[in-house]
Amino acid sequence: MSEHVQVDGIHPFPAAMQTRTIETNGTSIHVRVGGQGPAVVLVHGFGTSGDMWGHLASALIEDRTIIVPDLRGSGLSSKPDGGYEKKNLAVDVVGVLDVLGVRTFELVTHDIGIMVGYAIAATHPERVTRWVAIDAPLPGIGPWEKILQEPAMWHFGFGGKDMERLVAGRERIYLDRFWNELSRHPERFDEAKRQHYAALYAQPGAMRAGFAQFLSFSQDAIDNKAFLAKGKLQMPVLALGGEATFAPMIGEVIRGVADNVEVVTIPDCGHWITEEQPAATTKLVVDFLPRRS
Repeated sequence: MSEHVQVDGIHPFPAAMQTRTIETNGTSIHVRVGGQGPAVVLVHGFGTSGDMWGHLASALIEDRTIIVPDLRGSGLSSKPDGGYEKKNLAVDVVGVLDVLGVRTFELVTHDIGIMVGYAIAATHPERVTRWVAIDAPLPGIGPWEKILQEPAMWHFGFGGKDMERLVAGRERIYLDRFWNELSRHPERFDEAKRQHYAALYAQPGAMRAGFAQFLSFSQDAIDNKAFLAKGKLQMPVLALGGEATFAPMIGEVIRGVADNVEVVTIPDCGHWITEEQPAATTKLVVDFLPRRS
């Protein structure tokens, strides 16, 4: 791992976790794996990478196998030109789990990770035992059309070669907009973490991939409606929303695709839950996932 993407002191992971690169679905996925027992898969979103989950991995590793992938195009995974539809990102993650020999698993997902998590759960409901969905909408579901009209969501349609040229070398400026405007406490997304993630997004192809995650929302909406037409999810789901961001609508979104949903607001918090309220978020997730010891 190169020096600029070290995570010591950023989001420390348990020493027992190791990193691997797994080839699947035509791409290379960087993944952390460690622990023993039933598996829990932690899926990040835009503006971070799998590095965000250190606190939660530490809280869960005593009696679980922890699996933390970097999504296609993010972190230290490869950055191909296409394949950023969430249905395809789900194929990537399931492919990693197949290589690891993991049949059933719990899902914890944030931001874009929610969209990938829904695609995983909808296409493999027999494999997902519980799902935690944190602070994001689902394309095509519930209040989606209203969300699309929000001026703050302008970045959903931002991408292409000219946009890549505008942001090239200015990744930190672009990302600061998200870390600041989607926080209740921007100062809690500290300077070291901002430098770390900005360096990851400055890698060749990384920002193009980040744009592609959003530009694929129209196809994701079509796919999600097709998933829903086959019926709602039946596994227990915990829907968490930051008080200052998606809390007012996260229940409506997730209840639109699942029948067994618990909805909780994370107080005094915006979108970046592992930065703004790491202890509260970790406790909510740990309490929702049955202890095995």
